[in-house]
Amino acid sequence: MKRSTKLSAGAIALALPLALTLTSCSGTGGDSGGEGDGDNTLTVWTWDPAFNIYAMEEAEKVYQEDNPDFELEIVEVPWDDLQTKLTTIAQSQAFDELPDIFLMQNNAFQKNGLNYPDLFSDFSESDIDFSEFPESVVEYSTIDGVNYGVPFDAGTAITALRTDVLTEAGYTVDDFTDITWDQYLTLGEDVLAKTGQPLLSGQAGSADIPMMMLQSAGASLFDDEGNPTIVDNEALEAAIDVYTQLVEAGVLVEVNSWDEYIGTLVNANVAGTINGIWIVGSIQTAEDQAGNWGVTNLPKLEGISGATNYSANGGSSWAISSNADVELASDFLAATFAGSTELYDTILPKAGAVANWIPAGDSDVYNQPIDFFGGQPIFADVVAFGPEVPSNNTGAYYYEARDAVSTAMTQIMGGTDPATALEEAQANVEFAMQ
Repeated sequence: MKRSTKLSAGAIALALPLALTLTSCSGTGGDSGGEGDGDNTLTVWTWDPAFNIYAMEEAEKVYQEDNPDFELEIVEVPWDDLQTKLTTIAQSQAFDELPDIFLMQNNAFQKNGLNYPDLFSDFSESDIDFSEFPESVVEYSTIDGVNYGVPFDAGTAITALRTDVLTEAGYTVDDFTDITWDQYLTLGEDVLAKTGQPLLSGQAGSADIPMMMLQSAGASLFDDEGNPTIVDNEALEAAIDVYTQLVEAGVLVEVNSWDEYIGTLVNANVAGTINGIWIVGSIQTAEDQAGNWGVTNLPKLEGISGATNYSANGGSSWAISSNADVELASDFLAATFAGSTELYDTILPKAGAVANWIPAGDSDVYNQPIDFFGGQPIFADVVAFGPEVPSNNTGAYYYEARDAVSTAMTQIMGGTDPATALEEAQANVEFAMQ
């Protein structure tokens, strides 16, 4: 019944006209969008067959229960290629080549919405209740008070810990709950001394952990007008200082690649990690560690106004394009990703797709004990964390600012004066914005 078209990254990135032609041939009446097709079909662009595409396929089944003639045409487009396609379409004004629905990384939503507003349709006339999603997640896809996206998978951050290592050192997960980063550092030094195990690992030159620290305080790299605030940013300075202390104490081990980072977890080289909830999928590949993990919230920055024990890293939202059958697309999303416990109960066990939709956390599936995590119902816990995550302003130049901060961190770790490194980072972002 479904006629999915799966395109390679190279074909999409290097041959946009071909990709668009292939999409048009997938059965949507001559263009990739649904507007004017006169049928009950929507086209979707997304990536990752085991996660996002699987979720869309299951959403189709849910919607077909009341709409048996409904179909999705799902086109696999890797994220980098999807971004390239959207940019090319916007610049060429070829909006009739858009699908009905496409997936957008949360941290890229503001950039695309502000730079290319004609790509999107808003949800003003939809039945979606955005109060049923964490405010911080809704804000990613909200521009000038208008909603342009439906939150999908959660990027809610967790502290995951090896309970067997903690027990050896005389601690439990409770000792790491609702604490500050100063307390985390002290505990980490003691665990390292007693067991030889660092608590954390991360990619050298990556700002992942400091960015989570920053959002946990509701702080940003930009002000409300979109101007960079890298210089004299108290929360950022505190985050970089904490990160530096963790590395210098040996509590955080830096590695050179993502694969090496995952290796530190599955090979038991470290006793924990701090990342988005999606990291549990990688952790659970270490079958020999089953039952020896626990999850809690994050440490918070001490002495910083607005600091909390909650943050996020990653996540994505569904957008309706300007070429869409908006009424059908919004009804589909309202009935599935913004309204179906059945959908989220289905995709959680197989794909590990944790909902941003808060009512999903009340289901029996979300509240089931997870044997790998010592019987802890971690998914219900994480859905409860979501509404506590502070909003922050990603701005249109989030990735440029993040890269600049990553470079500054490397310089600071190498001995450069922090103020000098951050001034250079801000200057680089300001230049990019010109």
